[in-house]
Amino acid sequence: ADSCTVSWHITGLTPGNHGFHIHEFADFSNGCKSAGGHYNPFGKNHGAPQDEERHVGDLGNIVSINGVSKGSITVKDISCDPKTNISIVGRMFVIHKDEDDLGKGGDEESLKTGNAGKRIACSIIGIVE
Repeated sequence: ADSCTVSWHITGLTPGNHGFHIHEFADFSNGCKSAGGHYNPFGKNHGAPQDEERHVGDLGNIVSINGVSKGSITVKDISCDPKTNISIVGRMFVIHKDEDDLGKGGDEESLKTGNAGKRIACSIIGIVE
């Protein structure tokens, strides 16, 4: 199966955990709101990055310490190759205000968004060679 390593270095965040997802569209026409839903080509419920039942765009949480979050995660069932139909290149990263409950919140919203709250930052996904 395909996999892709996603890396980030983000500054200016409030302390703590923030939901971090790949959303469908690289569309800034209405700020981060126009990025669509979590990237979910296989029609599953929201979950943790290591779960079988998850959106492929579910990257879990990033942790901000002193305003900075830096790290990487290898994500399965996606591709970094723009020529494939499961590529994340040209889609959108979205950082949420609140912690992602990873689909374990026990309510309907948990299975859609992880109750991660408002979209506070977003960026188009590119390739660094």
